[in-house]
Order: sequence, then C-alpha cells, then structure tokens
Amino acid sequence: MIIKSINDFLKLEAASGIILMFAAVAAMIIANSPFVPYYDMLLNIPVQVSVGSFEIAKPLLLWINDGLMALFFFLVGLELKREFLEGDLSKPGQVTLPAIGALGGMLVPALCYVAFNYNDPEAINGWAIPTATDIAFALGILSVIGSKVPLQLKVFLTSLAIFDDLGAIIVIALFYTDQLSMLSLIFSTVILTILFIMNKRGVTSTAPYIFLGIVLWVAVLKSGVHATLAGVVLAFFIPMKGEEGEPSPLKSLEHNLHSLVAFIILPVFAFANAGISFAGIGVEQVMAPVPLGIIVGLIVGKQLGVFGFCFIAIKLGLAQLPTNVNLRLLYGAAILCGVGFTMSLFIGSLAFEQGNSGNLIFQDRLGIVIGSLISGVFGYFVIKGGVDKLSKADSKK
Repeated sequence: MIIKSINDFLKLEAASGIILMFAAVAAMIIANSPFVPYYDMLLNIPVQVSVGSFEIAKPLLLWINDGLMALFFFLVGLELKREFLEGDLSKPGQVTLPAIGALGGMLVPALCYVAFNYNDPEAINGWAIPTATDIAFALGILSVIGSKVPLQLKVFLTSLAIFDDLGAIIVIALFYTDQLSMLSLIFSTVILTILFIMNKRGVTSTAPYIFLGIVLWVAVLKSGVHATLAGVVLAFFIPMKGEEGEPSPLKSLEHNLHSLVAFIILPVFAFANAGISFAGIGVEQVMAPVPLGIIVGLIVGKQLGVFGFCFIAIKLGLAQLPTNVNLRLLYGAAILCGVGFTMSLFIGSLAFEQGNSGNLIFQDRLGIVIGSLISGVFGYFVIKGGVDKLSKADSKK
C-alpha cells in the first residue's frame, strides 16, 4: 500500500515536470516571436481587489507570483508536516543523508554565485538563486529513463528536495523581505493565535482554516514579509487527525491540491516567468557575472555540494547509501539537483524585483535556463548509464 502511494505520487510529479517543460518552452517561443507584445501586455494587466478603502492592486504577474505561489507553498507545508509526522522523514535513519545532501546543495552553490558577484551590491542579492531544486522537473527526467530507476533513488531525491524547499522557505523569510509594517505583523500574529487555539481545541473542519488563511495572506502581504510564507505557516496548523471515522484533514487537502498545483499553478508560473528573448544573446551575455554565477552554482555547486557532503557523511559513518543505490546513481541524483527551474525563478523574482533590476532579471533567467538544461541532460545520461549497467549485471546473474 505504501509503495503504491509513493508510485502514484511520483507519477504525478513526473507528469507535472513534463507539463512544466511545455509551459516554459511555450513562453520562450512566444517571447521570441511577433506575439511578445501581447505576452507582456497579458502579464502587466492590472488586477485590483478592493473592499471599501482597502485595496490590493498588482499586475497579473505579481498575482501569480504572490498569490498562486502561496498555494504552492501551502502544499509544500502540508507535505513537510505529513513527512515529518509519519512519512519517510519521520524515520531518523532515512533523514540523515538527504538532509546533509540538501545542506551541501545550498551552501556550495551559494558560494559559487558569491565568488562571481561579491563586488556588486545589487547582483549579490541573487546569491540564493542556484540553491534551489525543482523536484517536478527532476522526477520528470527520471520518468523518461524508465521504471528501472530504483524507487529508493526517487525517494532520496524527493526527500532531499523537501529539505531543499524548507531551506528556501527559511531563506525567503530571513533575506527577502521589504520594510516591515508593525500593524500588519501584529494583525498576522492575532490570526496565528486564533489558528493555534483552533488546532488545540480540535477543530477539524478545513473551512475556517482556509478563511483565516486568506486573511493571513493579506496581512502578510501588507506586512513586508513575502506573502507566500503565509501558505507555509497555515499548513502547520491544519490537523493531521480528523474526528473518529473521518479522513485526515491534512491528507485530504494535500490530495485535493496536488493536481491543481502540479497541472495548473506551476505551469502558469513557468509560462509567466520563463519568457526570455534570445535576440542578441552571445558569449558576452552568458559570461556576465550573474548568469555565470548561477550556471556554475547549478552545474558545479550542486554536484560538489550534494554528492560531496553525502560522500563524506557515508565515509564517516554518519549515513548509509539507500538500498539499490550505488555512488554513480547518487552522483547522478546530485547532478539532477542542479535543475533549479521553478524555485530558482521564484527566488530570482524576489532578489531582483526592487529597483531598476530589469537587466538582472533577464540575466538570472538566462543563467537558470542554461544551468538547469545542462544539469538535466547530464544527469539523465549519468543515471541512465548507471541503471543500464545495473540491469546488465543483474541479467548475467
């Protein structure tokens, strides 16, 4: 039963990765076609919601990045809570290796980026861009290789990506905030207190949690803390256990949101943020400090960080290789962690959304696309070669 659930989940993520690829490619094609004015016009449509004198007015692109992505982070929060309470991350023996790999996979890419941009006070804001891993893309690539990929490798990669997402949440909370509004923060605290009381008193209906979550999102949006974090915080108050005979509220929400996030929200985000014009791009543009730092961070930094930290942990006896996974497959998984696409684009939008950073936004997208593409192709061949070698060895037995 557990294996079937994992397989169903992985199939969903793989399908999402394929749709993400199509959405990103579609955005790039339009951005390099005569239709690009309409693409820009669509993303800059002003959308306003007002109640009396209170209003939220943003272009469509920011509603996607701040609003739809809050639902994505809400789902991430639900997955984190479930995994830590009763999933693979609740077992200490299975947590150590992906946690150590995720730590290395954030530290080393960040250092790679800083090495190229330490002397530019504006560009240095993008240091966290190459630290991210796009699990949907990574699992989509594994699905192309086929069913011979060990399930344990997919579980390891998924667990590492969960820790990676947790790290990204912490980074966003600590480093990508605007000037804070104390009134909005106090209001947010009041909402969190009500959510805490509801959880402790055993309220299992999800409707009041969702309503208060929307209010919390508005308060956080106005506070200066990035609004997507409201989704993560809300998730931790959703009860795991329902009333006797009733399904788990958390698992029900997670199940219901998976398709929405996988097949609509993430592809819409990719389509809105991956539109890069390649007109006039040459070696000089690719070798600029920002794209070069991201490319090196995703390709070299992720490999060194994830595989290096895991290898040292294994040699020191702090962790063990998963069953049916050898060092070559582990190395291939480390390369796939360099596919940062969705989360890297999101962090890049936070890093360079302030001030006159239009050129830096273009540069960070260029670096993300190139770095993710190379990591995906290289990781595919390394893992495919490793899987084929294992299959031949098994057939000889």
